[in-house]
Amino acid sequence: MANIKQQMKRNITNEKRRQQNAAFKSSVKTAIKKVIVAVNNKNLEEAKAAYSVACSKLDKAQAKGIYHKNFVSRKKSRLSQLINSIA
Repeated sequence: MANIKQQMKRNITNEKRRQQNAAFKSSVKTAIKKVIVAVNNKNLEEAKAAYSVACSKLDKAQAKGIYHKNFVSRKKSRLSQLINSIA
């Protein structure tokens, strides 16, 4: 444990940030799963709607620095391939 006051504050903010990032990552994973479920059910309209939500969440995560740009690009590409496979 840190003895320096500023480092104690920093530990608190780091923990708060870690929890926020974990919650956001969880919501991104949920959005991606909704796309996959819609594709498995052969529901094109629902899949497209879920895809737009997932893309916006992925872009926001990239902007916040939670995910790397290549990771986001790969996820979006694979999801769009899935949607195109049922189209």
